[in-house]
Order: sequence, then C-alpha cells, then structure tokens
Amino acid sequence: MDPIQLFVPTFRVDETLEEIRICLEKGWTGLGFKTVEFEEAWKTYTGLPYAHFLNSATGALHLAVILLKEQCGWMDGDEIITTPMTFVSTNHAILYEKLSPVFADVDETLCLDPASVQERITNKTRAVMYVGVGGNTGRLREIEKICRDNNLKLILDASHMSGTRWADTGKHVGNEADISIFSFQAVKNLPTGDSGMICVRDAELEVEARKWSWLGISKDTYARTASQGTYKWYYDVEHTGFKFNGNSIMGAIALVSLKYLEQDNAFRRQVCGWYDMLLKDTPQIQRIPMSPDCIPSRHLYQIAVDRRDEVMLALNQANIFPGVHYRDNTLYRMYAYAQETCPRSMEASDRIISLPLHLRLSYNQVEYICNNLKQIVSE
Repeated sequence: MDPIQLFVPTFRVDETLEEIRICLEKGWTGLGFKTVEFEEAWKTYTGLPYAHFLNSATGALHLAVILLKEQCGWMDGDEIITTPMTFVSTNHAILYEKLSPVFADVDETLCLDPASVQERITNKTRAVMYVGVGGNTGRLREIEKICRDNNLKLILDASHMSGTRWADTGKHVGNEADISIFSFQAVKNLPTGDSGMICVRDAELEVEARKWSWLGISKDTYARTASQGTYKWYYDVEHTGFKFNGNSIMGAIALVSLKYLEQDNAFRRQVCGWYDMLLKDTPQIQRIPMSPDCIPSRHLYQIAVDRRDEVMLALNQANIFPGVHYRDNTLYRMYAYAQETCPRSMEASDRIISLPLHLRLSYNQVEYICNNLKQIVSE
C-alpha cells in the first residue's frame, strides 16, 4: 500500500489557474478585487452579515480580541475562558493583547464543557473562546446561553467549521457568536495557500476590523481606487494596526474552493461513515462523537485508544500516517500554570488520534487503515 497521509489538499487546478490568471492580467494581486468578490460569496454562502478576508485565521483570532478589547474597554489582565484542546493560535491570540487565558475542560466531543466554563467565570471574565474541533458544534448553544446570561462576549474559533450547519435550521454556524473566525489554510476543508475570514455581527466592528487589519489606515488601496481607475491618494491613519489583509491570489483560489465545499464536505462525511461502520465493533477504539445538533464539516475523524504513541508508530510502519489534534496546551511551557486543571482534556491528549481524512481516500484505503488499526489495538 502506498503511504496514506493524514491530509492531502485537493485543488481544481485548471479552474483555479484561470481565476488567478484574471488577477495577473488585471495587474491586481493584492488587497481588493478577488478578496472583495470572495467576501461577498462567503456572506452569501453562510448568511453572515459581515465578512473580512485576512491572511490567516491566526491573524483573524488576534484581530477578534483586539476589536472586542477596544470596543468593550477591557483592561490588561482581564480573562477569557478558553480550551486547552486546540492549536496554540487560539490561546496566543489572547496573550497578544495582554489578557489572561483561563482554561476550562472539554466534554466527550472535545469541545468546551458548559459546566466547566460556568465554574471558571469570575468578576474578571470578559469572554469565552469556543473552538469547534473537527467541525463539531459540541454544546455551543449552551455556551451561547451562558455568555448571554453573564454578559460575556463569545468568540467562535470556527477554523474547522467551513460548511458546518445546524441540523434543525440548516443555517451555517457563526451567528451565535459576537465574532466568528474561519480558516482557509492549505489543508482545511476550503483550502488556499493560507488565509482566513473574520465575521462580525455589527457594522461598527466591520469598519474597525478593516482599519486594524490595514495598519490603522482609514481607506485601503482598493477602496481608494475608483471604478474609472482614478487613484485617491489621500487617507488618514487613525491608530496603530497590523498588516493582516488577504490578497487576491488567495481570494481567487478560495472562490473556486468555495464552489465545491458542499460536495467535498459530503464526501468527507461519507468517509467518516466508512470509518464508523468498520470500527463500530471494536471496543478498544473510542470514536469521538459528533453533536446531533449539527451537520458537521468533518474536518477531522478522531478516535481515542490506549497506548496511543505505540499505536501511531505501528500505523506508521504500515504506511499509515495519522495525526494528533491536539496536545493539551497546558503541557506547553508557557501555559503550564494551568496543568492539572482540565483532567478530561489531559486524558484525551494522551489517547486521541486523527485518522487520515481527505478527498483522495478510497474505501479500500479506509478499510486498510481500519483493519490495521483493529489488529494493532487487539495485540
């Protein structure tokens, strides 16, 4: 069997190159043009009112914290309740703005446990950062209610959730949060080279997001170029900012990827169905459940096993290369102050495996993975 990788992104190459060609022929590869076109397409697809295309989801997370800190008057040292079961970008974004990450534990879906969040609220708590691991909503609606009841802001790290919808309404996730963040990094469900989206709920934050992502400048280059091609050179700089803007090359790639997102996610759910069927009678393998509330994007297929590292090594020897999402962040030196505060997350951190999940997998490959996995965990 040829090597089976965790992620292999798929691009519609000819169609994507045609979109990029338009940028090159027009001579506009930076901010604007295709970034604006993709923002409009994303709003149409998700139903979210505002969308701003950025160079990464990490930049978008940072920007989310900046915007809410400025709008709400948060002070250095104020707290955001967050999860230890995430990529470090989530929690770095809190530290960038001199706020304090307070770690709550996760539930069986590996998303935040509402009871643990409730326990962590203090008079310094200002927001909750919720991560939809693998495209799962978990108990997001309960977290939303906790935030409303306690006058807290809700930031949704939806990096894995492009295409995740609510089962009862069919609506795309995102409107539950004050700010939601999506990732279009190279191996995400909607892949580009690297880029992200920040979606806010009110017009004031939309205006500020564009300033903060473009060095505090009141009008970006594209906005200062009239339709006739007249360049309006005058602008103001209202405050410091960052260079978080997306570019038209990434926007062009994203436009094509978006066209296929629904069918691609449907195939990912089919692959996960194969895994479910083939692994269901193996008690040594615990499948991480999806919330029944959602139609998930299925960015990840996660299981939990004993002797995880030995199992991973044995899979590698069979030319199968899974991953781990994620290592509990409190195991990292900079977050070690919170070690032993989230036992469920810590246990999962030692047992979880993300099995290969991408558009190029065949049923035979999934069967090969499962047969090897079942044999390994039974030894």
